[in-house]
Amino acid sequence: MIKHKIKIINELGLHARAASRLVQTAQQFSSQIQLSIGTVDANGKNIMSVLMLAASCDSIIDLQIDGDDELDALEALTMLINGRFGEER
Repeated sequence: MIKHKIKIINELGLHARAASRLVQTAQQFSSQIQLSIGTVDANGKNIMSVLMLAASCDSIIDLQIDGDDELDALEALTMLINGRFGEER
């Protein structure tokens, strides 16, 4: 199991398009992917769950990834988030 904190750096935060990209990326892996902010938890493979985090710019998300491909999943999600979900800002 991997636990990792990551900051949302894109200007619009984890809005619908960004959340969709996160979920699509998470679904490529067999590992269980859990995201949380404070006491709010989300299944990283469920769009409605991810949107309920309401993560704005500068939010810190706790990632918890558990499974055979957890390192690959962490790398892919980290690249996506640090790459601002493919957005310019």
